[in-house]
Amino acid sequence: MDLATARAAAHAFVLGEAGFAQVTTIDSDGFPVSRTMTAFLEPDWSVSLVQRAGHRRLEQWRRDPHTLVTWVGSPAPGATNERPHVFDIGLVPPRMVAIRGTASVMPAEWTIAVYRREVARQRASGFTKAPVRSADEVSAELAGVRIEPVRVRLEGFGVGAESHLWTIRKATT
Repeated sequence: MDLATARAAAHAFVLGEAGFAQVTTIDSDGFPVSRTMTAFLEPDWSVSLVQRAGHRRLEQWRRDPHTLVTWVGSPAPGATNERPHVFDIGLVPPRMVAIRGTASVMPAEWTIAVYRREVARQRASGFTKAPVRSADEVSAELAGVRIEPVRVRLEGFGVGAESHLWTIRKATT
């Protein structure tokens, strides 16, 4: 499958099917720490996050901005695993979108805009359980983080075991 088709399929998968992402940061001892959370994949392959302002991961990002955001889900319809590389476990590999990048804590205006956009999208889809916050509440209670992509990897959006990997920006930190 060509890269443009794989990219379009991966975006559709993240936006419409994958749901939660696993977000990995680096703790003060240098170890990866992963958490499941909502993460919004943007058209330029950056990732927008809005979360409660008290999370330890914010300090982890300030100390070391390197991060990985991954969405994993069921195999693509029609997927095969005809020639496993090492072991045959009788399963078809899942789809995966992985964004490796650097995190930046964003200003309140950005956080409010992303929060409003995503709450509107969720409510339009019938998801109404989360509280609706005012701009002042968003500023006081939430923090926005943008992950600038460096490398993107797609698995399960091609033929057989084909994967797609590309560099978007050179790492600067």
